[in-house]
Amino acid sequence: MRRSPGRWIRNICDTAIVAVPATAIVIFAHGSSIESANESVRSVVEMVRRDGGFDLVEAAFLEQGTPDLAGAVRSAVTQGATRVVVVPYFLTLGLHLQRDLPNIVKDLSRINKGVQIDVAAPLDGHLALSRILQERAREALAARSTK
Repeated sequence: MRRSPGRWIRNICDTAIVAVPATAIVIFAHGSSIESANESVRSVVEMVRRDGGFDLVEAAFLEQGTPDLAGAVRSAVTQGATRVVVVPYFLTLGLHLQRDLPNIVKDLSRINKGVQIDVAAPLDGHLALSRILQERAREALAARSTK
C-alpha cells in the first residue's frame, strides 16, 4: 500500500484497495525581493511537511517569489491532489487577501475543474499569536539583560 499521492485504504475484506483523494495545503506568502525572506517561508513549509497530517505541502508567493499560486496548485494537482487548501501566511485580512487572492483562486478553480480549492483564514486572531508575541518580547528582554 502507498500513502501519497492520496491515501490508499484496504477494505475490511482485504479484497480491494481504494484511493482516497489527496489534500494539499499551499502556504501562500507575499514574497520578497530579499530571497532570504522567501527561504524563511520555505523553511516553514518544510516544518509543516515534516509534522505530517497532509499529503502534500507546497509554498506559493504572490509577488517576487516562486512558485506563484498557480504553479503551486499545478504541482499539487500533478502529484494527485484533488483538494487544495490555501493557507495565507499573512497576519491580517488586508488588500491582497480581500482582493487579489479571491480573484486568483477563482481563476485557478476555473482552470482546474474537479479540484476543490479552499482558502483558510489569515493568522490574525489566532490564540497562538498572543503567546508567540509574548515569547518574542521575553526573548528580547533576555537578550538585552545578557549584554
